[in-house]
Amino acid sequence: MCARIKEKLLKEFNLHTIVRLPSGVFAPYTGIPTNLLFFDRSGPTREVWYYEQPLPEGLKNYTKTAPIQFEEFATLCQWWGKRKDMDNSWKVPAAELLANGCNLDRKNPRAKQDITHLPPAQLAADILKKCKRRLKSAAGGSCV
Repeated sequence: MCARIKEKLLKEFNLHTIVRLPSGVFAPYTGIPTNLLFFDRSGPTREVWYYEQPLPEGLKNYTKTAPIQFEEFATLCQWWGKRKDMDNSWKVPAAELLANGCNLDRKNPRAKQDITHLPPAQLAADILKKCKRRLKSAAGGSCV
């Protein structure tokens, strides 16, 4: 059902911008990141601009006692009128969104990648393999 609603939104409206807000903006009701969707009736969506609202330096997330401030949207307002690819903004063709089941959740392609955690069995096997290799080279070619 959700995918059909998103497909309709993309095909019948111009979903031109998604602003990705950081965690805690709506605390204490939810701590997860939130997206603001902006669309108009100018035709079907051709591309969607994403803008990732950065957290102020030194802040890990917003809270009820440390809420987002209007002044923090100044860079978004400057970007809005003359959009361009930057570290925290990028665009995605609507065809790509439609081809991927209308999933609108797109990660910033320029963001630091999170650490990938391997399954414990694979991690242990990799460690064992490296240890055997080091033992072999330290023993002059023979493995203990």
